[in-house]
Amino acid sequence: MITFTSAGIMLAVMALTTYCIRVTPMALFHRKLENQWFKDFMFYIPFCVLAAMTFPDVLYSTKSLTSGIVATAVALIMSWRRRDLLVVAIGAVLAAVLTEYFLMLF
Repeated sequence: MITFTSAGIMLAVMALTTYCIRVTPMALFHRKLENQWFKDFMFYIPFCVLAAMTFPDVLYSTKSLTSGIVATAVALIMSWRRRDLLVVAIGAVLAAVLTEYFLMLF
C-alpha cells in the first residue's frame, strides 16, 4: 500500500530525475552547437522515440495482427500521399474495422 510519505518520496525522486535530465545538457554545452549532423540527429530523436513507443501498440491494438498491419499500411500510404492527419486516422481505423469484419466472416 502506498502511503502519503512514500508517494512524496517517489514524487521527489521523479522530479529530481526529470530536473537532472533537463539541466545536464545545458550545463555541459555552454556554446551553440555548430555541427549540422548532430543538430539534425537531435532534431529527429523525439520522433524516433515516439515511433518506437507507439508502433507495437498499433500492431497489437486489435484482435488480430492482420488488421493492425493493414491499418498501418493504409496509414502509411495515405500519409505518403500527404493527406491530413484526421483523414489518415479515420482511414486507418476504417481499414482496421473492415479487416476485422472480413476476418470474422471467413
